[in-house]
Amino acid sequence: MTSHVPNEARVIALRPQGPRPQTVRPGGGPPARPAGPEQRPPAAREPLWRDLVGDVLRRERLAQERTLKEVAESARISMPYLSEVERGRKEASSEVLAAAAGALGLGLADLLARAQGELVRLASRHTGAAPGRGRSGARFDGMCLAA
Repeated sequence: MTSHVPNEARVIALRPQGPRPQTVRPGGGPPARPAGPEQRPPAAREPLWRDLVGDVLRRERLAQERTLKEVAESARISMPYLSEVERGRKEASSEVLAAAAGALGLGLADLLARAQGELVRLASRHTGAAPGRGRSGARFDGMCLAA
């Protein structure tokens, strides 16, 4: 008795089946853009907290003319990990951030306040709002972190 299993995979569509938008115009012209809401430019991506904190750490380290190795040794963090944090590739714990800030002569509150200031500056540029004002127009002076 032989069991034969067909050599086929079951395909599950990720997009609804339907007509595809025309991508090439007849006559070889430039590709046609589909009509509808897809024509709007994508919304500006809000910056990630880890990117902002990493930028602040890197700017401060470079302003002090210190190497990654010096700061990592002082903070007792591995040099590759500190590099990843600076580039926004790792979501560092508060202990790691406090150690890195301390190695640069900053407190954790100083580091986070600088990152928050950068976030406000960038957010106002994306939304067109005045710095220090949220989308609702309400004034905010603090910072909220959630884990």
